[in-house]
Amino acid sequence: MTAILGISAFYHDSAAALVVDGDIVAAAQEERFTRKKHDFNFPQNAVDYCLREAGLTPGDLDYVGFYDKPLTKFERLLETYWRSYRPAIARSARLCRSG
Repeated sequence: MTAILGISAFYHDSAAALVVDGDIVAAAQEERFTRKKHDFNFPQNAVDYCLREAGLTPGDLDYVGFYDKPLTKFERLLETYWRSYRPAIARSARLCRSG
């Protein structure tokens, strides 16, 4: 038996999924348990649910995968920063040019 737990977290809609011998056994989003829309925290409740559904313990897992695309995440951070601070950056740039 090969058991693989997949985790997505720390951006939004954190979740966990469990695949055993190539079949999806369980999957859940953390917000279903916490009732926080787009919960981005580590999906502990979703992980617990997946393991419970399969009757497994963390020691039974063969692999744990974490989903992240660093460049995509970096782009989102830059976009958020730009939208949030653009007026201040523009003012600062004008002050530097006029000085």
